[in-house]
Amino acid sequence: MGRKSLQLQQLNEKIIGLQAIKNTAIPPSGWIKTIRTALGMSMYQLAYRLGITRQAVLSIEKREKEGALTIKAMKEVAHALDMKFVYGFVPNEKSLDALIEKRATEIATEIVMRTSTSMVLEDQGNTQERLQKAIKERTASIVNEMPKFLWD
Repeated sequence: MGRKSLQLQQLNEKIIGLQAIKNTAIPPSGWIKTIRTALGMSMYQLAYRLGITRQAVLSIEKREKEGALTIKAMKEVAHALDMKFVYGFVPNEKSLDALIEKRATEIATEIVMRTSTSMVLEDQGNTQERLQKAIKERTASIVNEMPKFLWD
């Protein structure tokens, strides 16, 4: 198993753990305000824990809601709330392998169909079954090689 493959496998395992939270909706007022309120913590109390003013907490909550708060600030607030800030990327597909295979299939289909069009023009057309087999084989080859053009 190559280094790249091992790295992909390890990352896939981490990402699979995040799949469960993929569809979790962000509270309308943002996580910070929602958690602070649920804990019964005032803005002043959070401000004290962060070593900032109440107005600065109001600004943080507003920026989080707008999606303009830095990761560093989120980590600091999480620490002040005795929590851990977690972030990550979750593929729309089931896994990174599925994402790669989807892209490889798109490329393979494009390559095979381009070749097929040339063959049809030369009166050497292929059956649908044969085209699907060629796409499947080309996809496997692309997935195995992981060429640089995969994401072009």
